[in-house]
Amino acid sequence: MDNMLKDCKTYYGAIDIGSNAVRLLIKCVEEDEQGKVFFSKVLLLRVPLRLGFDVFAMGKISETKEKNMLRLMKVFHHLMKIYDVEDYRACATSAMRDAKNGKIRMQLDKADISALLANGWKAPEVFSAKGRDGKTDMWGVIYRPSNFDPSKKYPVIEYIYSGPGDQYVPKTFSSYNWWMTSLAELGFIVVQVDGMTTSFRSKEFEEVCYKNLKDAGLPDHIAWIKAAAQKYPYMDIDRVGIFGCSAGGQESTGAVLFHPEFYKAAYSACGCHDNRMDKIWWNELWMGYPVDESYSACSNVDNAHLLSRPLMLVVGELDDNVDPASTMQVANALIKANKDFELVVIPGAHHTMGEDFGEHKRYDFFVRHLMGITPPSWDKVKTGK
Repeated sequence: MDNMLKDCKTYYGAIDIGSNAVRLLIKCVEEDEQGKVFFSKVLLLRVPLRLGFDVFAMGKISETKEKNMLRLMKVFHHLMKIYDVEDYRACATSAMRDAKNGKIRMQLDKADISALLANGWKAPEVFSAKGRDGKTDMWGVIYRPSNFDPSKKYPVIEYIYSGPGDQYVPKTFSSYNWWMTSLAELGFIVVQVDGMTTSFRSKEFEEVCYKNLKDAGLPDHIAWIKAAAQKYPYMDIDRVGIFGCSAGGQESTGAVLFHPEFYKAAYSACGCHDNRMDKIWWNELWMGYPVDESYSACSNVDNAHLLSRPLMLVVGELDDNVDPASTMQVANALIKANKDFELVVIPGAHHTMGEDFGEHKRYDFFVRHLMGITPPSWDKVKTGK
């Protein structure tokens, strides 16, 4: 550290204030003789203040959390003094608000999105609707194409990762979401929902997943999408697809196995399809021990014979997070059940949604099965490379 403090010329800091944690990042900025700028991380400190817990429970931030926030800012101030930080910025979503009445307490920053709007950019819509019980609000986002025409009918694609263990719907501004924006630009309405089984709502809300990972919040997602389609008739819920990776790979395959009346096609990457053969520390958190019949009930391997919709399985050859054998066992069970499906193995890839090759396969898969259109041959597509 002494050498770093002595050698680095300039330090800059950034404070990220989120509903779950507050982070301090300090980076060293250096320039070589040719004028090339280099950034190196010196310090990253994450403190889980969980300001959002108070908001979800009481509608406001408690005095205790407010005091802790001020104490933490003083700590960050002293840490930045140690590194002689030249300048820093603290950012929340766009403003620090009182959770109860929405008044702006302190304007932190204001972005200019006029250039985005001038080029046809459409902001995703935050949408809420009741879940499976008809009374609990579920929150999600809706992405539309930049050339959106409300007089047309659009197939719907859901991006799923329901964990458990967190919330997953984006909470911060982004002009481009890698998983959803690109599909929307092909002519789909793309959605993501946090239903029951996700965290930070209540113990009962999350524990729907216990010994029941196949649930994945899907009954809530279905109710949410139906409510959105009732408000927006251009969403064609007779053509709904779903995709995800890792736990999302398990959940997207489960969607077409257990809810084929609603989900008409699934792209599933690197899924942990059977919780008896994935990481013990993760799976036993949600499925419990000892292993019982609930593991089989939730297994995409044991339920592969239920497949009646188009399915593309994707796996990285060197996946070191979820054993590739998890996908291969589903493929084996599907073959034994005489089911038609697609299997894509990415050589040399690790835990992935599919890399560039898989991305292209995913686009073509949904265009073919939800739009009924034959995609152009790959040698006719400009890649920009």
